[in-house]
Amino acid sequence: MKLVNFHAADGIRAGLVRDGGVEDLAASGLWTGTLPVARAEIAALSARTTVAQSPLIALDSLRLAPVVVSPEKIICVGLNYRRHAVEAKMAIPTTPVIFGKFANSLSAHGDRVALPSVDDRYDYEAELAVVIGTAARDVSVADALTHVAGYCCANDLSARGAQLATSQWMIGKMLDGFLPLGPMLVTTDEIPDPQALQIKATVNGMVMQDSSTSDMIFSVAEIIAFLSRHATLKPGDVIVTGTPEGVQMGYATPTWLKPGDAVTIEISDLGRLTTVLTDGSATAG
Repeated sequence: MKLVNFHAADGIRAGLVRDGGVEDLAASGLWTGTLPVARAEIAALSARTTVAQSPLIALDSLRLAPVVVSPEKIICVGLNYRRHAVEAKMAIPTTPVIFGKFANSLSAHGDRVALPSVDDRYDYEAELAVVIGTAARDVSVADALTHVAGYCCANDLSARGAQLATSQWMIGKMLDGFLPLGPMLVTTDEIPDPQALQIKATVNGMVMQDSSTSDMIFSVAEIIAFLSRHATLKPGDVIVTGTPEGVQMGYATPTWLKPGDAVTIEISDLGRLTTVLTDGSATAG
């Protein structure tokens, strides 16, 4: 299934993408509230959605919300593509490099995200995001993917000056709206191998990143297993799995993001996630 969260008069609702449109699951009487992330709930919903039960809505007419609106954890993996580590002039990690973001960083497809005055070196990072669907504690690599609800596109927007000013990256990663997530959650039955996806970033239509998740140093399954040895992963937790080569930080003469730029992240079968950047007086959303 392909599921979206969208804004309605009574709050955020879940929708099922089907037949060229979106079925409002609340209007169909199938689901209320934001989209399900627990695997059991997804399976139950899937069994009930064989035929649309309410009129379809054009996807581009909806104001979308992030596919997860209140995760307990947003865990990010740094330097997880071989060619990205090379362009960053850093050694290939032997242990996953982990940092975090907070829920304030979430934004959705189509949102306008402000570039604050705290920095002038803003960058994009196309990433595959994983949403956990069942609790995972000390799981094996072999079993790790059975704990996934689905996948979506992410853009780990980064303030490079702040990020590199200290040995901890978070201050350059935690800005408001700096984790666009969407446009839809695609459940695992439609993504049999998360290591066989093309991943691309464009800025104003120009291709900046074009790679494959096969270049990951640590696979999605290895990341989940590693994290689960340190903390219990819960349904709705988001794992952002790293970016391939092509970020501006890797250029000798970078062209940093600026107000007015439109950044689009595209991953095989997961759709396109677009963010329009504004000046620091604007707000995300």
